[in-house]
Amino acid sequence: MIRITPTIAIKESEIEQRFIRASGPGGQNVNKVATAVQLRFNVAKSPTLPDGLRSRLISLAGRRISEEGVLVIDARRFRTQERNRQDAINRLVKLLQKAAVTPKPRRQTKPTSASQHRRIQSKRRRAAIKRARAPVPRNEH
Repeated sequence: MIRITPTIAIKESEIEQRFIRASGPGGQNVNKVATAVQLRFNVAKSPTLPDGLRSRLISLAGRRISEEGVLVIDARRFRTQERNRQDAINRLVKLLQKAAVTPKPRRQTKPTSASQHRRIQSKRRRAAIKRARAPVPRNEH
């Protein structure tokens, strides 16, 4: 079990990890050993995620989530499989923790009369500047 919050944990069986060849540092080793990790987590079909967290996670993930609802995280920062695997899991946990925080609902407020007055005054000043730039009409008699 991977603990996300005190109340939310996901099973390791829900996460699929593939090892792929990584570009970058590693010398000749980079052509022989698959050290990069591609972590896949099916957000849409995960039974442990509450609906609110699932929808926030989908919007937070952006391009990293497929049309089928699978979150894909590529980890190729390090030269060893184990460090890349841990990096991918840490990134998944951080993303889930960020999605677990429910945003505070916005309460609508009314603009103060002073702020409304300032806004109207600045609009009037701007209009006067633009009027001053306009060409003066000629009277042709």
